Amino acid sequence: MLRMGKEDKSPTQATDTDYSNRSYTPYQNNEAYRPTEGVATPKALTESETIAREIKDGSLSGFVGSGTVITGEASFKSMLRVDGRFSGRISSAGGALIVGAGGQVDANIEVAVATIHGVVNGDIIASDRIELGRAAKLNGNIQTPSLMIEQGAIFEGSCKMLKAAEKAPKVERKENVIDASKLDAAKKVESKVESNTKPVGATAVAS
Repeated sequence: MLRMGKEDKSPTQATDTDYSNRSYTPYQNNEAYRPTEGVATPKALTESETIAREIKDGSLSGFVGSGTVITGEASFKSMLRVDGRFSGRISSAGGALIVGAGGQVDANIEVAVATIHGVVNGDIIASDRIELGRAAKLNGNIQTPSLMIEQGAIFEGSCKMLKAAEKAPKVERKENVIDASKLDAAKKVESKVESNTKPVGATAVAS
C-alpha cells in the first residue's frame, strides 16, 4: 500500500540533512584563521653566550676554554673560570675561581671563593669558602673558614678550618660628651689653685 503525503518526523529523529551538530574548521566557515597568541618566552642562553655576557659586564675577569692549555701565574680581581687546563699558580685577594666539570688545575690556589666541579691538584687557601661539586676531584690541602662538599665529590688531603675575619668594632662619634676622668682631674687642679690663693684677712689698727 502506498501512502501519499508528508510524513511527520519526530524531533528526536536525526536526518542526513541535519548539519547543526557537525563541526567545521575556520576555513570551512569562511572565517579568518587567528593563531593563538602565546606569551613569548625568553630564549635560553647557551654557555658561551652567558660567558660572553659576563665578560662584557665585567663580572668575569678571565676564561680558559675547553681544549686550552695554559702554564704560568694568573692574578685577577673578579672571577676566573677554567674549563681547560691550567698549570702554575692562581692568586686573587677578593676574587672567585670556578673550575668547570671538564677543567683541570695543577696549581696552588689562593683566592676568596673556590668553586670546584673538575680536577684540582694543589693546595687551596680560600678566605671566604670552598665548594666541591659532585664531580669534583681535589688532591691537596685546603684552608678555609667555610667548606661545602656535595655527595660524590672526592677530596684527598688535609683540611684546616680558619676563623672568619673579625670586623673592627664600629666607633660612634659622640659630640658634647665630657670624659669623667678628665673632669676629676680638672676638679683636683681647681682645688689646688683655691688652696694657694686664700684671701688675707685685714687687721684693724686702733689709733
